[in-house]
Amino acid sequence: MDYETLNENVKKCQYAVRGELYLRASELQKEGKKIIFTNVGNPHALGQKPLTFPRQVVALCQAPFMLDDPNVGLVFPADAIARAKHYLALTSGGLGAYSDSRGLPGIRKEVAEFIERRDGYPSDPELIFLTDGASKGVMQILNTIIRGAHDGILVPVPQYPLYSATIALFGGSLVPYYLEETANWGLDIVNLRQSVAQARSQGITVRAMVIINPGNPTGQCLSEANLKEVLNFCYQNNLVLLADEVYQQNIYQDERPFISARKVLMNMGPPISKECQLVSFHTVSKGYWGECGQRGGYFEMTNIPPKAVEEIYKVASISLSPNVPAQIFMGLMVNPPKPGDISYERYARESKGILESLRRRAQIMTDGFNSCRNVVCNFTEGAMYSFPQIRLPPKAIEAAKNAGKVPDVFYCLKLLEATGISTVPGSGFGQKEGVFHLRTTILPAEEDMPAIMASFKKFNDEFMEQYEDYKGYSRM
Repeated sequence: MDYETLNENVKKCQYAVRGELYLRASELQKEGKKIIFTNVGNPHALGQKPLTFPRQVVALCQAPFMLDDPNVGLVFPADAIARAKHYLALTSGGLGAYSDSRGLPGIRKEVAEFIERRDGYPSDPELIFLTDGASKGVMQILNTIIRGAHDGILVPVPQYPLYSATIALFGGSLVPYYLEETANWGLDIVNLRQSVAQARSQGITVRAMVIINPGNPTGQCLSEANLKEVLNFCYQNNLVLLADEVYQQNIYQDERPFISARKVLMNMGPPISKECQLVSFHTVSKGYWGECGQRGGYFEMTNIPPKAVEEIYKVASISLSPNVPAQIFMGLMVNPPKPGDISYERYARESKGILESLRRRAQIMTDGFNSCRNVVCNFTEGAMYSFPQIRLPPKAIEAAKNAGKVPDVFYCLKLLEATGISTVPGSGFGQKEGVFHLRTTILPAEEDMPAIMASFKKFNDEFMEQYEDYKGYSRM
């Protein structure tokens, strides 16, 4: 198997989150340098503690012989024991047995009940597929939609590179629509129409549209009015809306709470609520759970024709079964301890503590970036990232070109070498020509955040001093 003979679509794939910067950071770490990996939304790797109750339940499910020990109640609370027995009863032989290719029916029912509580409308468990993280669900759906190079997927730019990489892998065409940074990364319907018209003029059939809400890497929360515009646009243009809602628990302001695309669609009423096709994604990797390594997710289909659902089931069946322990994590996320349960107070205290700290960290990081020379950053309304714009002086851009690097890659590599902070250059997410960014998570421990931002500020000031022709280079 030589490089030359590989699938060309594989070679076209680019995934910046684990790209050049990450590889260099790993090399430096092996050499003994302390690295702060802020390149990926991986909460536990940056010190977030797991929630106690779900870990207790899954521990008992993984080692069911403990349930037979007469002393089990001395170690585990009664509600964790009861829940472990409940989930084991849903399986066909414990966690080591395959489940249905869509996931365990009992857990899909719990997901459907969660969606109904959230949105106020019934959800059908038969239209919910449990997956190995939301990413696998996104890949399944894009694989189903994309027929070839003439099929286009509308994707927000900046975007999470899962979308660009997967579209390239499946041989489709990415159709960008640009978010407006000066309007807090707002979505403009006029821009959407222009993107579709341009794609069609090139012979591309636009088949679906992606929204990421809250935004990654941009951190904005879509308003109900914005979601209505998007749904109407998809309905008028016969597009499937793919709603990436994995950060729905990560909201750091009160003006725009999370509202699901499905709820807005149902609120709009017929005919659109009965006809507009929607696939929504969620995960156990984000929120205050942060269980990235467990690989648990789901997607729910709305108004997808039964024959298409059958084909999606067929493709899911090739992998036999999603990861069963992760399915139990998903069940616990959508059906956590309730007031009055033994474990409720501890669960509520832990989850509230994580979310409140994330809100403070979002503010610390935004303020820190905005205090830096030639850096401007919108507030992180939701998700787990800051995406500051770096106003690189012409001399820095020239130095990057001479080094054979994209300018923001050049900047981020210098930052990494100087401080050990591993970020992702904005070019990995897409950005307007001549504008440069970086993405960093807001996940480092709160007590470490002031020192990290001070380290960034020191590096940035020295970098700007080195490459500016004169002081006071203007910001956008």
